[in-house]
Amino acid sequence: MTYQVVHLSDLETIPVGKRGLQWHPVRSRLGIEAFGMNAYTAADVGCEVVEEHTEETNGHEEVYVVVKGRAIFTVDGETFDAPAVTIVHLPDPAARRVAVAAEPDTAVLAIGGKRGEAFRPSAWEVYFRASALPAVEAVAFMEQARDRYGENASFHYNLACYRTGAGDHRGAMRDLKRAIELDPRCAGWARSDEDFDPIRDEVSAITGQADAGRAEA
Repeated sequence: MTYQVVHLSDLETIPVGKRGLQWHPVRSRLGIEAFGMNAYTAADVGCEVVEEHTEETNGHEEVYVVVKGRAIFTVDGETFDAPAVTIVHLPDPAARRVAVAAEPDTAVLAIGGKRGEAFRPSAWEVYFRASALPAVEAVAFMEQARDRYGENASFHYNLACYRTGAGDHRGAMRDLKRAIELDPRCAGWARSDEDFDPIRDEVSAITGQADAGRAEA
């Protein structure tokens, strides 16, 4: 195949998070292996069109292109307007970024990758897709990718969330513990994550142990 053509409306629509963000997988749909590329939309004004995050875990340099509507970006506390055809470049993975729709049906295209390294699909693509499934199915879906992302902290953290929802509390604690071992920041996230409310006492114990271990170190 020498080329492919796809319209945004032809892509899957997967709700992500709780602020109206819709993910449209581009990279996996087209089989892109050289860089990451995905589209995000927000139907209503005020909904997220880029979730709040940094790229420190993946180390990705990113470019966002507003292809429809208008977005309000906030990067490291600085807010600016981004109407259609605006290009926002974030070379620093540590920059905290978020964008909300300022017009209905705003769409943003995101492209990224790590400088100086061959591209590898990110683990978040797996757990974003799993988030649209019932908890038991999400766990099964994630398990299929364990061999590929078994050393990724966010993979284990999200798997722990899905296991909690599926009632596998012992497995959830095992995956959460592994996530904290790989990235101690996971302990802080778990303390306020509502997904862990059914096992809040156990989570408090394991995050307390992680704090004690860092203090001794």
